[in-house]
Amino acid sequence: MKSRASRPEDLVDQPGGGGLPGRLGDELRAELIAFRRDLHMHPELGNQEFRTTAAIKDRLEKAGLKPRVLDVGTGLVCDVGEWDGVTPMLALRADIDALPIPDTKVDVPYRSTVPDRAHACGHDVHTTTVLGAGLVLAALDRQGLLPNAVRLVFQPAEEVMPGGALSAIESGVLEGVGRIIAVHCDPKVDVGNIGLRVGPITSACDRLEISLDGPGGHTARPHLTTDLVTAAARVAVDVPALLARRVDARSGLVLTWGRLQTGHAPNVVPQHAELSGTVRCLDLSAWRDAADLVHAAVDEVAGMHRAKTVINYVRGVPPVVNDAESIGLLDAAMTERRGSYAIEDTEQSLGGEDFSWYLERVPGAMARLGVRPPGDTRGLDLHRGNFDVDEEAITVGVELFTAAALLAGRS
Repeated sequence: MKSRASRPEDLVDQPGGGGLPGRLGDELRAELIAFRRDLHMHPELGNQEFRTTAAIKDRLEKAGLKPRVLDVGTGLVCDVGEWDGVTPMLALRADIDALPIPDTKVDVPYRSTVPDRAHACGHDVHTTTVLGAGLVLAALDRQGLLPNAVRLVFQPAEEVMPGGALSAIESGVLEGVGRIIAVHCDPKVDVGNIGLRVGPITSACDRLEISLDGPGGHTARPHLTTDLVTAAARVAVDVPALLARRVDARSGLVLTWGRLQTGHAPNVVPQHAELSGTVRCLDLSAWRDAADLVHAAVDEVAGMHRAKTVINYVRGVPPVVNDAESIGLLDAAMTERRGSYAIEDTEQSLGGEDFSWYLERVPGAMARLGVRPPGDTRGLDLHRGNFDVDEEAITVGVELFTAAALLAGRS
């Protein structure tokens, strides 16, 4: 990733200063850091985020807002300002769930207190930034400085395929919304910066489960039965190779196995084998055809070995495809707050994100929020037990969201 301009000490390209209200005061900054740490200490898995939901709801209500818990029982939606019923609202989205992995950090006071649960993807930061933006915007609304209502979406179960975004949409979070934006923590980007990209910024991600069956038999006579171990091995090797030749290489369609299980004895041909893995794809149109392509390839390879197949192709999420106008809004907001030197171009990743489901219905964009402390060389990554952030990212995220809301309301 490359910054679009040098630091202000090198070029006269200063942040916008006092052009927009909504900068974070010290008291609220400290409160938000404490809120994030509390979430980090009490992580909850998808659709189980009851404590998290209650904490968000309580703080929003103390600010005079009226949050509504989503129909699934966790997550919330809350409007800041009075919607006129006509002007499309900007929505700010956060995901609130954690991961089923242990927190391996040892040197912080906010380490997870729940065994085998951790906020190792930054959702606690996402939640805190949207909460903070809501509190700041509510204060501006009371002063008559909020030009249009803004919707806050705190979504459960982002880590659960096909994603809690679908249930949030069913709960009506997009009604009246004309655009939606979000951030995702990026440990490869320095704190104080964001990464932007027009077009796809994540990949599609699906889950594939395959069962292979045969009559079984003795390894002395494999010609009299279905050699299921060989069949499973050929499916594991040949299906990804076939797919690579049946789609445009630029689509980035990749099948990667995570599990292959079969057999119990060295002299017995088993009757059953299982494989499971993920299908990832960079291109939206290719993703729409992926399930049919995988089915055909698996049946073709397994059929050569006389194995019967049962295929469970679990549709996950499409790529997040950032709308150019929404990226322009985020660019303008960050330039106003920090200057254009704080914006980096970012690449498309192979990670999946259910924010894509919102963008199937309304335009929007996701920015990568820098969380790497300056000079940090630990090489932290998402979905690892030692993942952590520079908490200055909370201030950056809040001020980005508030600037975007004010600019969107003026357009």
